[in-house]
Amino acid sequence: MKKFLFVVAFICTMFTFSNVEASNYQVNDAKIDVLFEKASTTIMMNLNEMSSDMMTSSTTLNSSVKSKSPMAAILLDFFLGALGVHRFYLGTKVMTGIGYILTCGGVFGLIPLVDLIVLAVNYDDISQFVDNPKFFMW
Repeated sequence: MKKFLFVVAFICTMFTFSNVEASNYQVNDAKIDVLFEKASTTIMMNLNEMSSDMMTSSTTLNSSVKSKSPMAAILLDFFLGALGVHRFYLGTKVMTGIGYILTCGGVFGLIPLVDLIVLAVNYDDISQFVDNPKFFMW
């Protein structure tokens, strides 16, 4: 019954819109040209803004490495190392964290323990561990 009502409604709609005459529509070429001109200048302005944002984001990326606290990474590893939360904090890929979870905390907790030791030993400079895509970050 629903299909029948849908078909009837569709046919009625088609007849309603078929009565609209196409001769009422007019194309103003000048307005279309102005719209294209505005669009192209807007696109160029956006591209210039994007390129300048990309230039500033590279310097922001370098400063984000310095903003990672080694103490926070060590504490996250100590308490939530089996879930790989310290690796997410350091900016690793999602699959690495999933690997930690699927291997019961990285081979039953051995990998987070080694990560904890490595982070504690390299407390002064953890930049080599930030955005490290490897499962074994050392």
